[in-house]
Amino acid sequence: MQKNVAKTALKMLLLGLATTAAATVTASTDANDFYEKVMGSAPPLPADISQQPLSCIIGAAANPEKFRDATQAGYDKSGWESRIAADWNYFGEEARHGKLLVIDFARIPNRAEPAYRYLGNANSYDELYEPWSSSKVMAITGTMARLRAQGLPGNSSVGGLPMADLLTSIHSYEPFGTANGDSNSIATYFVNTAGREYLTGLFHQHWLKLSNPDVRIRGAYGADPLAPEPAIWQGGGKRTALSSFRPSDTDPLYQPYRCDECGLTGNKPATLLAQAEWLKRLAAHERDTGTRHPGLLSSDIHTLFYGSGHSDSSRPVGGMMQGIGTMLHTALAAAISGEQPPAPAERNAWAKKILDEATDGQWRVFQKIGWGYSGTRTADEAVSLAHVCLPGYQGGREFTVAARANVPGEPGEKEGQAAALQLQTLFDESMAKLLTEG
Repeated sequence: MQKNVAKTALKMLLLGLATTAAATVTASTDANDFYEKVMGSAPPLPADISQQPLSCIIGAAANPEKFRDATQAGYDKSGWESRIAADWNYFGEEARHGKLLVIDFARIPNRAEPAYRYLGNANSYDELYEPWSSSKVMAITGTMARLRAQGLPGNSSVGGLPMADLLTSIHSYEPFGTANGDSNSIATYFVNTAGREYLTGLFHQHWLKLSNPDVRIRGAYGADPLAPEPAIWQGGGKRTALSSFRPSDTDPLYQPYRCDECGLTGNKPATLLAQAEWLKRLAAHERDTGTRHPGLLSSDIHTLFYGSGHSDSSRPVGGMMQGIGTMLHTALAAAISGEQPPAPAERNAWAKKILDEATDGQWRVFQKIGWGYSGTRTADEAVSLAHVCLPGYQGGREFTVAARANVPGEPGEKEGQAAALQLQTLFDESMAKLLTEG
């Protein structure tokens, strides 16, 4: 009884701290500080990245009846959304600061594979929205799969540019190794190389088997595609030329942003479930054999997550570990410590210290953010897609999160900032609830 009272008190304290901290950020933080030092900042890195596991060591579920594994859910058959363990209003029936979905991992007795529970807010898991740059993860893995189909590894190179450099540059928005930092140009090249028919098919009959038929990738990223010279991929002792649509509209399935069928969500409409499920299955690749991406090996996903095979000897790690933004790190650190975050300039080091102490330096956050101002929806928007591993904390916690925020209004000087501030509040509140309830 006393334990339950103490746990409830801790939960209320952390939720209060999260709400207060977020309100303080929104009300008083200098706009440029948040944009540059939180929203667009290079992320902190764990103290120990000498080992780079793809799988996370997680604990047993305190309430195993709240989780289901792949066999129970039947992901190989359509309609699995009705068979998973889900609480679509776990984080609240309203979406005051945005909408999110968490896929929480756990071990359950007598089951070899990990089990999952799906936690959302406002029953928003299947609503269509524009994913902005967060969908670049799909373009990258699609190109890797095309390489594998030709017998080449995912960390091959094209025109002297290693895949690991290119995908790291997409996530960091900075030059990395041989890559020039033009995230949109590189990602457009990957979409054109993977092909829109193939990418869209992975959401449906070829992999995820989503019930929502409107999820698709039909556009690009507003830039001329990268044009590597020579356009020959090399890796694993093999060479091949992958066909790539250039320009983008030579792909028969390409749609312009304002196409007749696109509506207000554009030509790459996603859902929280579609994005989170894609990344969750990549993270579980080694452990969940029934949901593996049909065209990838573990080493390919390792390249995506850690940038294995990159050319910058001064950087210990690349890939999604270099995904910009410290909003999620801040929320995790606040939930773990019960402390209010410091000023933006100090937040990176503060979050790193808390995360390192809680996990013996073994934590991992693989993430991709996207943002912009939508003229069709007249709103400032931000989207985040991430996978979190906290080994040792509460026996080991792991989860995938997809989140989005939309703030109606006229365009501001810093695109996406208003929505990102809301996303920070959403993360603060949801991570506090997730990590205190266990």
